[in-house]
Amino acid sequence: MKTILMGGDMSKIGMFIGDKDSDYIQHNTGVADGLSGLGVAMKALAEAGMPMVYDANHLIIGEGNFVLSVSEGKFMNQHVAFYDLFRVDNGKIVEHWDTIEVIPPKSEWKNDNGKFGFQ
Repeated sequence: MKTILMGGDMSKIGMFIGDKDSDYIQHNTGVADGLSGLGVAMKALAEAGMPMVYDANHLIIGEGNFVLSVSEGKFMNQHVAFYDLFRVDNGKIVEHWDTIEVIPPKSEWKNDNGKFGFQ
């Protein structure tokens, strides 16, 4: 989270994901498998002037070989919550699921919990 998604240091992504497309399964239908698929998606967003930006990480929890990260940032120029679930094998991420949800203005909230009220 700190190095790649928040820090943007893509030169170190090989530390976290294998270099063959078969090494990384992506369950987001908008992104192809492998590092190449991830690179194409991130480049397209940046070129459209809508980069995916992770501003803050609120929680990282893991059990077995699964790790869930709950973060906050910008996607498609909107304030969002990122929930990323990773499956890890032999010290590298091999599978990824995610959900991205818009965070409405506080004036529209139905309660005070927000997306990160578990802290």
